[in-house]
Amino acid sequence: MDIINLYEKSENLFFVGGIVRDELLGKQSPDIDLTFVGNAIDFAHSLNFGEITQINEEFGSVHLNIDNKTVDITSTRTERYPNKGQLPVVDTIACPLKDDVKRRDFTINAIAKNCKSGKIVDYVGGIDDLKNKTLRVLHDESFIDDPTRIIRGLKFAVRFGFELDEHTKKLQDEYLENVDYNMSFKRLKDELVDAFNLNKQEVLHKFIEQKMYKLLSLKQNNVKEFDVQAIVDKYSSEIKNIWICYLGSFNLSNLPLTKSEMKIIEDYKKLLNTDLSSDFKIYKAFEKVEIESLILLAQTKKDIVEKYLDKLRKIKLQITGEDLIKMGYKPSKKFAQVLDAVLQAVIENPTLDHVQQLGMVEKFM
Repeated sequence: MDIINLYEKSENLFFVGGIVRDELLGKQSPDIDLTFVGNAIDFAHSLNFGEITQINEEFGSVHLNIDNKTVDITSTRTERYPNKGQLPVVDTIACPLKDDVKRRDFTINAIAKNCKSGKIVDYVGGIDDLKNKTLRVLHDESFIDDPTRIIRGLKFAVRFGFELDEHTKKLQDEYLENVDYNMSFKRLKDELVDAFNLNKQEVLHKFIEQKMYKLLSLKQNNVKEFDVQAIVDKYSSEIKNIWICYLGSFNLSNLPLTKSEMKIIEDYKKLLNTDLSSDFKIYKAFEKVEIESLILLAQTKKDIVEKYLDKLRKIKLQITGEDLIKMGYKPSKKFAQVLDAVLQAVIENPTLDHVQQLGMVEKFM
């Protein structure tokens, strides 16, 4: 296989990051991060197999199609952050591996493995941190450079059962006391989606306990923890946006939300002030909103939401406007009122069958 040939092609090719971390933890990794000590683009051109499908000169990275799989190879590089919280700029390409790993987020993701020899290379104490279940940044300005690392740390903490080391926790607390909101909120959202899509209550618990919600905006009112995982688990097959079930009640005004995400939040906020004093009113208020809006509402009105999801929404009218036309009535706006009146009766007495529902039409017409 050409992919094996690739690994044996040069002693300067290394696995770096998640794939090495996961192997040392005895876990399967979906990621294959390859780093070439030197210029990865020149290396790719030197191969007598595979097809180059994409080149990024700025970052010295290249995409190869090998054995019908996309393989990404990056050049070793150093970076700096002229605008804190934004994307870094590349300082040098083809730097020593020791300098390249220092741009990583945590020591556990800065361990390398030589593709040819299999030798593990650890310049930063990442292996010891893995053994001690510790998350440690590589320098004191790590969170200032990239605040999204706070959420990456949250994700790793929950996935692996790790904790921030004392100094890293201090750096995180200091940053959260003075957040620079001139950050890339797109990148922050991406990390939040990844973390909360784990669907673990512990993610929300740590997010609130460690005041990470301050990353979202300066104003966050009434921050309380609700058992989101339990209700998400119950209706998981219907939920498309797990993350928003956890975070939709926070102030997300800085995040680049899609139209559908904004509608979920808008509908949730409307429902907070909607009259839900009868089963019919609950039915009409809930029937056209996404389930994520209802999961958010369950934070304050759990019994009502579960009543609808478990019982009320299963109630369906057995008659339509077509039935009214067959009965001799001319189509009009009153059809909707009549059908709603019959629906209300059916909600109060779900045993009413098709014939009985038809029999009620004359009463309301």
